[in-house]
Amino acid sequence: MNLTDLTSIWQQFEFIWPWMIAFAPLPWLIRILLKPAVQRQTPLLAPHLMQRLRHTPQPQFVQANRRSIKIPLTGIFLWSLVVLAAMRPVWFLNTTPFQASGKDLMLAVDLSGSMEKTDMPLRGVEVDRLTAVKSVVKNFIQKRQGDRMGLVVFGSQAFLQSPLTYDLNTVETLLNETEIGMAGNNTAIGDAIGIALKHLHQNSEKKAVLILLTDGSNTAGAVQPLDAAKQAQEMGLKIYTIGIGQNQATGLDAFIFGPNRNMDTTTLQKIAELTQGRFFMAKDTNQLNEIYQLIDQLEASQHDINNYRLREELFIWPLGLTFLLSLLLMGLKLYPLPHAVKNTPEGET
Repeated sequence: MNLTDLTSIWQQFEFIWPWMIAFAPLPWLIRILLKPAVQRQTPLLAPHLMQRLRHTPQPQFVQANRRSIKIPLTGIFLWSLVVLAAMRPVWFLNTTPFQASGKDLMLAVDLSGSMEKTDMPLRGVEVDRLTAVKSVVKNFIQKRQGDRMGLVVFGSQAFLQSPLTYDLNTVETLLNETEIGMAGNNTAIGDAIGIALKHLHQNSEKKAVLILLTDGSNTAGAVQPLDAAKQAQEMGLKIYTIGIGQNQATGLDAFIFGPNRNMDTTTLQKIAELTQGRFFMAKDTNQLNEIYQLIDQLEASQHDINNYRLREELFIWPLGLTFLLSLLLMGLKLYPLPHAVKNTPEGET
């Protein structure tokens, strides 16, 4: 291994908190501050030391002094390990190329009770609306590699299910875990937009996009949809709105839920117009899939290749060694070795 290799290895090693080395002299400072008190007690210890000198053979006394010297040296070593761990040493792994784009996308999905209607054909079988949405949105999510994506779910209330993240697999998993009615059976469209706005305002410096999907009208929540849309307009948030479901329910669904006459398409259109987005209507799974494909094309972005350095934390090694050595010293103190007991000066316990 030549000097170049050593230099390359050293460049992969770094301290995250190098300033923690300033705490290294702390034990010495404490000792200096406490030294006057120790000196005042010295005369009281002198008779004991004189008696020890009289009764202890010289070689054993020298050994006792050596043992007393080892204690501070051991303490210095342990303290050095603690300071080293506090400096957070890290080992940088190979540089990994990472695709990043300028898009922050938020998905808002309706989980109200009406999403239980089974009027969406999927692979030849009529399924409920949420199942169809999960099937289509899953493909959309996987196409957005390099984008940050978040998820809002809403019913009677709106919740942030996933914050903005590059980990699209997590977003997909959290979407799959949603259930109809878990946020209530009503529809808080305005609150859903408000939750998305709040999160984007705190976590995004880019022009973001919200894709809101619902099968009804605003029947719950504290924020009116158009008021939330006006705030989105001021923030530069573009909103695509998607209405889902048949205009007329049939069979058992028509008896339980009634026809789909409660969808407020007018409000959904106004939300999209105010925010420079578009309104879509999906009556079946194929149309829903086409809509998300179109949005994917409309919001296409150039991906920049950034380099990301993965790092491995190393503080656990000096910290673990400190713990093991401390246990070893405690064990030796409680259960001294036979030769150490034999060499203990007479009069000591």
